Amino acid sequence: MVRTAACNYLIPALTLLPKPMESSLFTRNANLIGVLGITTTSSRRRFSSASKISMSLRAGIVGLPNVGKSTLFNAVVENGKAQAANFPFCTIEPNVGIVAVPDPRLHVLSGLSKSQKAVPASVEFVDIAGLVKGASQGEGLGNKFLSHIREVDSILQVVRCFEDNDIVHVNGKVDPKSDVDVINLELVFSDLDQIEKRMEKLKKGKAKDSQSKLKEDAEKAALEKIQQALMDGKPARSVTLNDFERDSIKQLCLLTMKPIIYVANVAESDLADPGSNPHVNEVMNLASDLQSGRVTISAQVEAELTELPSEERVEYLASLGVSESGLGNLIRSTYSLLGLRTYFTSGEKETKAWTIRAGMTAPQAAGVIHSDFEKGFIRAETVAYDDFVAAGSLAAAREKGLVSWLHYHEHLASYKYFHWNSYMLRYFFSLVENQIHRHLDYLSRRICIRFISY
Repeated sequence: MVRTAACNYLIPALTLLPKPMESSLFTRNANLIGVLGITTTSSRRRFSSASKISMSLRAGIVGLPNVGKSTLFNAVVENGKAQAANFPFCTIEPNVGIVAVPDPRLHVLSGLSKSQKAVPASVEFVDIAGLVKGASQGEGLGNKFLSHIREVDSILQVVRCFEDNDIVHVNGKVDPKSDVDVINLELVFSDLDQIEKRMEKLKKGKAKDSQSKLKEDAEKAALEKIQQALMDGKPARSVTLNDFERDSIKQLCLLTMKPIIYVANVAESDLADPGSNPHVNEVMNLASDLQSGRVTISAQVEAELTELPSEERVEYLASLGVSESGLGNLIRSTYSLLGLRTYFTSGEKETKAWTIRAGMTAPQAAGVIHSDFEKGFIRAETVAYDDFVAAGSLAAAREKGLVSWLHYHEHLASYKYFHWNSYMLRYFFSLVENQIHRHLDYLSRRICIRFISY
């Protein structure tokens, strides 16, 4: 059965990009017998399509061998156990770690609600073995490593920007542009090979009906555009595609379609003033030209920080001339690169951050917690995050007139607080009473007093 909570607050942390949802309330009335998951006496939790995003948010850490990928991974994960050694291919199988997304608002809300625990949003990081020139042709187990990249949602390309004679560089010298070009070229070659195979298969096949023909035509158009861009040395993500074309090629998981953050890995001495390092400037300029994200970090410093007690970390960073760790910025940048946003549920039991994609409407966002929230959504009480924190409670915010209503097709951009009550569900059923009258008594006996959490 659906469990209830005494009072939960859902508060988005970031502004969303508008993308209207096409579904409407009355297109689902025929299926209302399934609302609230009560079609049987032994109901089980069902996730909506929106909720699936929380299961597969992965960022792959890639780069040439010996650039600091595994060191960075271990620092990000803190308890990571990826092998980091001074020789190529010390990592073969990918290492995986779950990382919390830093957000001070989580703890503010937890304090206001006197929550027993706080659960942050998270991103999965994957440490993928180093790529080398010729990887797309199988060099250095390249085909295997490239297949690992296909499984992630975004790419963190670590670029070596430090000089150290004790650490071998596979190409004999530190050259960020060359390193970036090697990786990007292998991704392009791999995508070209996959596109050529797919186009050959489409030529041999024949669409069975008009709908299949339309889909094939869209895919062919998309592949031709992307193939030309790749031949010009441009990534697939630079190609303008309509929604139909973009959907038609999703199953290919093209490597150059994935968003990239370039991570300039510097020495401890460059951390306070990375702009003085010409290698860093080169990476920043390359990332800007490629319209990609960029972050400067010292993987070695971050690794050393994980060995220190939390109270000593600030002092250590201050001794290096920096005020905060670069990991928080890296994690937040990765989260943003994936097009993710956060909202919170908060109550005495826990305050929890939930992950949604930019552009989701309020019902879709509610569906991330439980599919029944999306299916039964009509409207929600809302209040801005700053107003809620200043007021100190929902009751105080309501007394000050800070609470307003968020309706079905509206987006979360301007709203920071969500509150579902049983009268909302009664309002929902009254709207469609004529169509589900024979089921109304059956459903109403099973409505929770407070339809907040599962």
